[in-house]
Amino acid sequence: MHDGGRARDGGRVRDERVRTGHLPERRRRVSASPAGIRVLVVEDDPVAADAHALYVRRVPGFTVSGTARSMAAARRHLDHHPVDLVLLDLFLPDGHGLQLVRTLRAAGHTADIVAVTSARDLAMVREGVSLGVVQYVLKPFTFATLRDRLTRYAAFRATTGEASGQDEVDRTIAALRAPRPAALPKGLTAATLRAVTDVLRAAEGGLTATGTAAGVGISRITARRYLEHLVASGRAVRAPQYGQVGRPELRYRWSDSDPV
Repeated sequence: MHDGGRARDGGRVRDERVRTGHLPERRRRVSASPAGIRVLVVEDDPVAADAHALYVRRVPGFTVSGTARSMAAARRHLDHHPVDLVLLDLFLPDGHGLQLVRTLRAAGHTADIVAVTSARDLAMVREGVSLGVVQYVLKPFTFATLRDRLTRYAAFRATTGEASGQDEVDRTIAALRAPRPAALPKGLTAATLRAVTDVLRAAEGGLTATGTAAGVGISRITARRYLEHLVASGRAVRAPQYGQVGRPELRYRWSDSDPV
């Protein structure tokens, strides 16, 4: 075949690869750039997408490659831009996120996946793990939660070379696992803590123990115990509220360093 025929055939092969999603090997696996681990945020809610992208940018060592509002947009981005990690909402307008993962794997894309979902379906979790989902983040989540997941992912990704033994293999896998939450102080329950947390987050100007008690339906003393626990764990801040006769009452606010 003469050179012109080879050129035309080569063009058809390239077009077929782009059409089917079968990209050349050099596009399939890329190393993290000097600027950091490149993240594609896939989320159909524009407010949530912007918030998640902001969270990613705040974590040292990570950059936002782009945002996508659908499976189709995510595929287009991945076909034309290097991505190391996909922060993937599982419920998208044009399909389920795990179907996107299957499509990407079939096309040779090897970007790691952190799944974001409000569903607590363990069968779905197991399926995601089998497809290579490295982390799950349950909605709603705070910046601190995502920062922890991304930091653990970065540590996992940084491991290179061969393991010296089983212990090193176990440590590498454990790097992706979030630690178990610390036990609550005696007398506090997880359900009430969630209720207090939700009420405090929703209060733009903060709340006193009295206001929190009214919002949750517990006593002021009990509300104060939970609020003080949030302060001690760095999730809330407190300041005296002046302007009233007598001893000033403390006002609690959700911490700016751990936003909604």
